[in-house]
Amino acid sequence: MTPRRQAVLGLVIRSYTEKGLPVGSKTFVDSFGLAVSPATIRNEMAALEEMGYLTHPHTSAGRVPTEYGYRYFVEHLVGDTELPLTEQLMIRHQFHQARLELDQWVRLAVAVLAHTTRKAAVATAPRSRESKFKHLELISLRDTLVLLVLVLQGGTVKQQMLNLDQPIEQEALSRLSTQLNERLEGLTVARIEDQLKTLPALAQQIGEIANQILQMVAMPASHSFYRDGLTHILAEPEFAGGELVCQMVQTLEGPALIDVVTAAAQPLEIGGVQVLIGGEGRWQEFTDLSLVLSRYGVEGGASGLLGVIGPIRMTYDRSIGAVRYVSRLMSDLVGDWYSTSYETNVRD
Repeated sequence: MTPRRQAVLGLVIRSYTEKGLPVGSKTFVDSFGLAVSPATIRNEMAALEEMGYLTHPHTSAGRVPTEYGYRYFVEHLVGDTELPLTEQLMIRHQFHQARLELDQWVRLAVAVLAHTTRKAAVATAPRSRESKFKHLELISLRDTLVLLVLVLQGGTVKQQMLNLDQPIEQEALSRLSTQLNERLEGLTVARIEDQLKTLPALAQQIGEIANQILQMVAMPASHSFYRDGLTHILAEPEFAGGELVCQMVQTLEGPALIDVVTAAAQPLEIGGVQVLIGGEGRWQEFTDLSLVLSRYGVEGGASGLLGVIGPIRMTYDRSIGAVRYVSRLMSDLVGDWYSTSYETNVRD
């Protein structure tokens, strides 16, 4: 792969992405004003086709990229692309205008990504990969009514009202909290169950409630999977046929999307970007689609996924830049939210 072939491949992909038409050598030279002959470009295109980066549709003399060509483009030619500063500022302003709620931020993230890339967008709410007990507080409200504030490792905060059998002073509740924290800190659901068996009755009862909350947090949450921009992807010429439209709707609105997005993003660390082109031979439903995914959240704690979905003929540099920026912004927001939410909940 010579520098000139890299340049030709990059320009072919950008032209095909923009216009959706196979690229011929003469059109190529005229469009980009190159100081080389069409014959030279034709030879380079032929070499790229032989290497597997381009293909030659039988209906046209021009070339189009293959999945292999797109993969090379993403890995070697896109680079660390960023959205223009004006768009970054506009997106940041939208998030600061939103309510201080995680659910609102995730909904806004998919709306912003769909609008910015003109593609379908998906996101999941932040969750801990494995729920672990960090600490709890028991706060006396009145009579037998007690507020349980449970903090998980990773920052998730959950509250539950408890109605005890008899009134207990705050001092006794604090001692009970300390006892539970010393025994349960850093434990998962299964290990908490073992520890509870050796505790006094009231501590065991409250510990069981806390463990039930941990179990609920750890459960898969398909309801916290957000989507937007389906109309954008259905407007693409690749999906103009009636059969393909039905197939795309089933893919993007069905449960398979959740499974594919979750599996594809498994190796991602916070802020990492993964590009899935044409299903990568693993997911038949995504043969005609590409996904650009990122993980956002708190390192070692709660995290979520977000990304965009479009045809293989996607503007990868812009899509990657948009996903990377929104992921970074969401990580900042989630980090700030978790760092203050516990203090706010206890104070309130």
